[in-house]
Amino acid sequence: MVARRRTVRTERVTAAQIAAESGVSVSTVSKVLNGRHDVSAGTRRRIEELIRQHGYQPRTGRNEDRPALVDLVFDHINTEWATEIIRGAVAAAQAEGLAVVLTSLSDGDEREHWLRDLRTRGTRGVIMMVPQLEPRTRAELRELALPLIAVDPHGDPDPDVVTVGATNWSGGLAATRHLVELGHRRIAVIGGHRDMMCSRARVDGHRAALETAGIPIDPALVRWANFEVEGGLAAATELLALPDLPTAIFAGNDLQALGVLEAARLRGLRIPDDLSIVGFDDLLISRWTSPPMTTVHQPLGEMVSTAVQLVLALGRGEAAPHHGIELATSLVVRESTGPPRRAR
Repeated sequence: MVARRRTVRTERVTAAQIAAESGVSVSTVSKVLNGRHDVSAGTRRRIEELIRQHGYQPRTGRNEDRPALVDLVFDHINTEWATEIIRGAVAAAQAEGLAVVLTSLSDGDEREHWLRDLRTRGTRGVIMMVPQLEPRTRAELRELALPLIAVDPHGDPDPDVVTVGATNWSGGLAATRHLVELGHRRIAVIGGHRDMMCSRARVDGHRAALETAGIPIDPALVRWANFEVEGGLAAATELLALPDLPTAIFAGNDLQALGVLEAARLRGLRIPDDLSIVGFDDLLISRWTSPPMTTVHQPLGEMVSTAVQLVLALGRGEAAPHHGIELATSLVVRESTGPPRRAR
């Protein structure tokens, strides 16, 4: 009689189970798996021992075995801003021998498909340009032990996610200071969504410039809108209907500034004779408006290039130099700004 051999099936242990058993977060387990140094020696030993006991293996294997890919993820890819980011990402990735996988997560189904594909193909890391990551999505990415970088985050980022942004407050300060130095006193501002960090920072920089110049802040000259041409048009239409018109408008981004230009045209105002306009981003289109747009240059290409370098560094087990990295903005003066008429 031949004895039958019993086959014992065991479920594959996950990073979440390792984290629960060791009493730490999944992100801490991921740091140990990636060779990061920002974990205490005792915690590292405890996690490594559990990894050995359970024979845990990350789903996608070691970083060097992953395909030469980096995932670039947006919520929508329908703006000049996204185009600038993509251009910078492709150039930076090609310089490192990587290819870019471009994904738009405009709804929940696409998010699920992306996560499934991410597990299948493997990647060196993920660069996110989405307003907010759902907790479930963050947990999935941590379990995959992938470096994750957020570029220009909209809200308060996850404390375990390294971010790359720009000096939005300084940019708003420079934009309004320029208008003040030209002689403007009735300076309006259009912010983006109130819950976006970059939007609040730009408006706060604008207010700081006014306060420094001793100019009272008039609540009637503050508007909030989406970062689209339509948002700028609607906000500027309201501002240009006030009994005491502003002589200058600082728009939260270049697309809003295009809307301001259209609102001024509809009112029969000349730029910059009747109204000065400053944008933010320095998108390619800002150089071809009529007149060319004064704007704050945001180094979008350099921001995403920095993100690519961070993905590679974290994948090698190196620690990020800073949790939140901000690159400098600069004012680009063109022909859409000038002294107010009464100051000429």
